[in-house]
Amino acid sequence: MTRFCILTTLILLYSACKRTPENINRTGIIPQPVSLEFGEGAFVIDEDTKILYPDAFAPVADFLSEYIGGRVNTEMQRTEDEDTYTIIFRQDESLENEEAYALKVTPKNIEISASSPRGAFYAVQSLRQLMPVPSGDMVTGEDEMGIPVVEVFDEPRFGYRGQMLDVGRHFFPVEFIKKYIDLMAMFKINTFHWHLTEDQGWRIEIKKYPELTKVGAYRDSTVIGHYRDEPRRWDTTRYGGFYTQEEVKEIVKYAQDRFITVIPEIEMPGHAEAALASYPELGCTGGPYQVQGIWGIHKNIYCTKEETFTFLEGVLDEVTELFPGEYIHIGGDEAPKDNWEQCEVCQALIRSEGLTDEHELQSYFIHRIEKYLNSKGKQIIGWDEILEGGLAPNATVMSWRGTEGAIEAARQHHDVIMTPTSHCYLDYYQYESDKEDKDILAIGGYLPLSKVYSFEPIPEELTPEEGNYVLGPQANVWTEYMKTPEKVEYMVYPRAIAMAEVGWTSKANKDYDNFLYRLEPVIKNLEAMGVNHGYKPEEVRKEE
Repeated sequence: MTRFCILTTLILLYSACKRTPENINRTGIIPQPVSLEFGEGAFVIDEDTKILYPDAFAPVADFLSEYIGGRVNTEMQRTEDEDTYTIIFRQDESLENEEAYALKVTPKNIEISASSPRGAFYAVQSLRQLMPVPSGDMVTGEDEMGIPVVEVFDEPRFGYRGQMLDVGRHFFPVEFIKKYIDLMAMFKINTFHWHLTEDQGWRIEIKKYPELTKVGAYRDSTVIGHYRDEPRRWDTTRYGGFYTQEEVKEIVKYAQDRFITVIPEIEMPGHAEAALASYPELGCTGGPYQVQGIWGIHKNIYCTKEETFTFLEGVLDEVTELFPGEYIHIGGDEAPKDNWEQCEVCQALIRSEGLTDEHELQSYFIHRIEKYLNSKGKQIIGWDEILEGGLAPNATVMSWRGTEGAIEAARQHHDVIMTPTSHCYLDYYQYESDKEDKDILAIGGYLPLSKVYSFEPIPEELTPEEGNYVLGPQANVWTEYMKTPEKVEYMVYPRAIAMAEVGWTSKANKDYDNFLYRLEPVIKNLEAMGVNHGYKPEEVRKEE
């Protein structure tokens, strides 16, 4: 009996030693959780590790198994028993927020509790950040991987956490869109706002109107340098591209698998020259129109004739079939009224509808589109210009020109998404030194990482009740000066990571110095993933 006890003790000691690897990441998680407490020791993933999960969580468990398989030489087997060295998913209905989760790591098990697969998925994203930073590329070929003992409870502050990408000014391939979505998911961003139509290009296939992609998806020239430069220079190479409906479905499904909703933006009544070049009869003047090769605001917008509404309803019929989410973004910004002022059709409509002016005509335009989309079970989002002339009954306002639009909309009991240029426009310069670098051209402005992190989405002018209409924040990525995926990544990261924490973490738990500490291993993870981030720690410290 004594020899058996000694042997058993030696085996346990060996096992404990084996499961205490040196490279344990204790820097934390981004976004910062509600609570996090590290303990002693580690759980080690190796050939003995199994996984237990209810069928409802199978997609999340598969995601985790595939990720671990890319890091460690092991294929985790599903088990029905709560064995030692098992990753256990539990469905816990007591967690009322479907995005909430609890994560508990001990030397023997990892337990993930959530009421929904979405919450379980976010627990997995936190677990990924607790894993050792990969060296070189993501496939380490190692036989084991340690995760520190820790206990986490977490849920988001805001239900809407968005990130936009403009593919109208510059077109990006499907594989990059997927990578962009992967990075959003890693930081628990749940909404991808996909800006698909512009003066400079129409990027989505509409089968009823083939000229939109045959003509509207391509421009004959593009301005070189900044659009304010004089004299202007031009690249006369034909440029463009579009996403087929099959590619759109592929991207939407890819996002859904990562619990991200895709909101398409179909601009109206402005930013429409690519559409007008395809179908000139939809404008007030009849053209000629062209797909623009220069940025800025262009005066040719949709005419308010019946033919235009028939066209837009046809476009939206196909768009609503492709995007199962609740919202369709209809733009509504930067629509000069010059042509409407001179257009007999538009002026006649103003008189017949008893409207005061062209601003009310735009409100009529937006109301009419909203009513049509509501009939198809969709809600509209528009930039804050849709407040002008009267807000459509069920519209959500995306406030970009400061916070005034958000305040006005919330006081009218309309939902609001906060994306003011002051804190949320990632096309602005992120370092003062970048302004002097001719190879890092941006639209202008200056938005350092610290300022992004400091953003408070609920304006102080709102009462607590009015503040409830703020759905959450969004980072916007306009691509006039981002020709390549590499430039997008340089401009977006790490600032989008700071915005992710703004949207998820409570005000009380935010700490910029702590964020920078937690950012260090995240940056190494981005490098292992091949992300061309723009993080320059020496420059970031100058901001403080």
